[in-house]
Formats: sequence, C-alpha cells, structure tokens
Amino acid sequence: MAPSAAQTTVTEPFPISRVADRYLLFSIDIISHCRRNHNICGMLIGTIPNLSQQNVFLGIPLELMPEEARVLVERGAAYMVDDEDVHRKTFLDMSREDRLKWLEEMDRRGEEVTRGTEDLKEMRKDKALKEKGLRREVLEKKEESVAGEVTVPADPVEDSASGLGFIMKGSSFTDSSSVASTAASHASTADTSLFDSTPASPAPSVVGSIARPSLGQRHFVTPTTSYPPIPNPLDASSAQLPTVPKSYPLFRYLHSLGYYHMPGLRFGCHYNSYPGDPLRYHSHFAATGMGWDDEFELLDIVGGGRLATGTKKAYMIGGEDVDVVKKKQLASEEPDLFSDDTKEEGREVRAFSIEWAAI
Repeated sequence: MAPSAAQTTVTEPFPISRVADRYLLFSIDIISHCRRNHNICGMLIGTIPNLSQQNVFLGIPLELMPEEARVLVERGAAYMVDDEDVHRKTFLDMSREDRLKWLEEMDRRGEEVTRGTEDLKEMRKDKALKEKGLRREVLEKKEESVAGEVTVPADPVEDSASGLGFIMKGSSFTDSSSVASTAASHASTADTSLFDSTPASPAPSVVGSIARPSLGQRHFVTPTTSYPPIPNPLDASSAQLPTVPKSYPLFRYLHSLGYYHMPGLRFGCHYNSYPGDPLRYHSHFAATGMGWDDEFELLDIVGGGRLATGTKKAYMIGGEDVDVVKKKQLASEEPDLFSDDTKEEGREVRAFSIEWAAI
C-alpha cells in the first residue's frame, strides 16, 4: 500500500453550514476529523445529476443529523453558520489582493494535477512498452528518424511568388518584382520584430506520426470549500442550536459512551448504535428514544425486539428523567450532559434493551 498522506490539523471550533435546515460539512479534513475524534459518521450526499451511473458511491458534502450537529456544538467542537448570509457578507466583499491570492492558489493546484496526470500517462506508456517487449529509447529514436525524413520546403513563399508557380512546380523562373517585394516584406518583418515586445509564435512543425502530450493543457480545480475560510463567530454561544427531536437525550447519552450512530429507519428505530466505527463493527442496538412519561404499546416492544434480534441486535428504548434534571437545576448544579456515570441513582438518562427469546 502507498503511504498515507500527512493528516491536516483541524482547528476547533469548525463551521457547520446550515443550508435549508440541513447541516452540511464540505471539508474532507473536517469530515475525517469528526469521524476519528468525535464518533460522528454522517451521510455522504454528493452526487452527479447528469451521470447517474456514477452515483453508486456518493461524495461530499456530508449531511449531519440534527442530533450530531447539536452534540458537536454543545461540546464546543463546532459552531453553526447560515451559509447564505455568511457568503453574502464575507465573499462578496473580498479585496482585490484576496481574489488574486485565491486565483494563484487555484492555478498552483491545477498545475499539480496536470503534472500528476502527465506522470501517470508516462508510467502507463512505459508499462505498455515493457509488455510488448519494446524499450522507450528505441521508440523515441524511431520517432526522431521519421521526423528527420519529412521534407519541409525551404521557402514556401517562392513557390507562389510567380503567377505560374502552381503550374510549373519546381521551375527556376521567378518574377524579379515579386522577389523584391518578398525581400522587402522580410526586411520589414525583421525591423518590426526588433522592437516587438511579444515574440511571434513559431510555425508548427512536423514532429512525427505520434503526437506527444501537451504540457500547456491545464486542469482547472473547483474548490469544495470557501476561500478565505469562514471566520469564527464573535459569540459562538449566541448562535441558534439545531432543533432536535425528543430522542436526542438517548443519542447524547450513548454518544458519551463512545457509540457511533447511523440512521435507523430501515430497522424501525431512530438510531443504529455501533460500539466502534461502522466500518469495523456490526451494530449492537436498534435504539429508540422516548419521553420519560410517554406511553407505548406492548406490541411495539415485541415487534422491535423480534426485528432487532432477527438482525443480530438488541432493541433499546430510553429517555431522560425530567425530575432528576429539575432537581439538579434547583440545586444550582448544571446537569452533566455528557456524563458516563453508571450509577442508577442521579442519572438523567436511562436505557433498557430487549431481546426476543422465543414464544
């Protein structure tokens, strides 16, 4: 395997873009940072509308559940920004120096991509030659010999100088007046070229039957993140927190224990909870969050338990004890939202798992 690239340091808090009440991350570095350090997976939703056959694997941006965005903001790892307002205020007022700096950066990235593409082409060419038992030096010598055998007229102007040039091709008869005018035109061109600041473009020449890749073909890079970066808000605490459902306390509690989460709609629950990265582990719980005083049907518990057990999970229900939270607030103690205390007494959130045994 090729050595992994050096990880880019992500400065916290980082911005979460709110677009039409959806919470998105556009930076690959931030996405990997969230997954590695904050147990946040999200869902990739980037697609190519005109190339539906390429939509098997989606790309950036990454959409976060409201619960995931809320956890990151409450932990101080991120802050919310209104994407439209920030771009109107920040990027429409860019100075000329910032714009030039941005264009230079895009040109530099494009040149890097171009060099990488050309190197890849050369490697593929060498590999193809080796498979055919040929050597690159021999092929290049053949190309040079073919290019040397191609005859180019010494002075194409002289052929058309005479009125009969197109009939008497190669004839030595030329009009003296046309020769004089041609010489005068060459002299005038030489005089003007002495003071011309821009050199004339060379005439195209025949180099052989095989066309070589042009280094002038540039790749244009479309950045996935805004430049310059979105500035940190002056007062991050004043930003509006994402609106979350009543299942959020259970999500927050499991997240504090190190669980990863994915949407659980296809398993009839709110979240699929994983003890580690979903790329390594099977989900352990099909979790459903409820209010502490919510009523539920017994058949819902039976159905959830059977479905979860049939898919090698345990069905979990849980909620936040409002009385415990109120008691802590009255005692002037802020509730520890991310406490992993395992004591039954004084815990804000309690969860119960159900497995289906048999009839």
